[in-house]
Amino acid sequence: MDITGNTIFIPGATSGIGLALALRLQERGNTVIVGGRREDRLAAIAAAHPELHTIRIDTADPASISEAAAAVLAAHPTLNVLVTMAGIMRAEDWTTPAGFLSTAEETVTTNVLGPIRLIAAFIEHLQAQPSATIMTVSSGLAFAPLKVTPTYNASKAAIHMLSESLRLQLAGTTVAVQELEPPAVRTDLMPGHAENEAALPLDAFIDEVMTLIETQPDATEIQVERVKFLRYGEARGDYDEVVAVLNRTDPHGR
Repeated sequence: MDITGNTIFIPGATSGIGLALALRLQERGNTVIVGGRREDRLAAIAAAHPELHTIRIDTADPASISEAAAAVLAAHPTLNVLVTMAGIMRAEDWTTPAGFLSTAEETVTTNVLGPIRLIAAFIEHLQAQPSATIMTVSSGLAFAPLKVTPTYNASKAAIHMLSESLRLQLAGTTVAVQELEPPAVRTDLMPGHAENEAALPLDAFIDEVMTLIETQPDATEIQVERVKFLRYGEARGDYDEVVAVLNRTDPHGR
């Protein structure tokens, strides 16, 4: 993906990594549309950042995705980048159904079905563009499990393999697939996470991501240095140590 000159839709970008990335990409000469469920957050973003475009979308609702996609494409026919940012992370206790079933279903709907439905809504349009990118968002926890978030870990592992598979299917088309793999970043993804000193500061993470996009536009995986501890544990042969460190030192992921 080129660092500039794109029209980019980022659903799930009303806070955290999504909003920070949207602002940085807009600063670099891209037209950026931010999507989210909450009208109040969208209104606040539009007031604070009039250079961003906003649209309501609930990525857990197929009808909302279809409506938002139609509106985005009507207003921005040059759209060529889709970032499937929306995601939730919940602590779960899998020793009893009451401890996980509802959160697991919600997580799979948002984190797995959401990106699938978003890609379905935009794939034909993206293939008609001279150059396009689907940026998926997995996690370091796709490669090493955090004990307290089983379904989140599994959902991000699914996104990783979906990204790998899509890249194979779209080879030879104008659509590239890039996978953004965040480590723990100081956001409000989980309670207390924004104050987690073991997590990477948001600005530092976005700085590194923007540098990687600019210097490695054809990279298949966008990996800041911090995430490589999790990403390559099996390849290095220290996977068991990675899992132990992850679950001993940091309740929200390294």
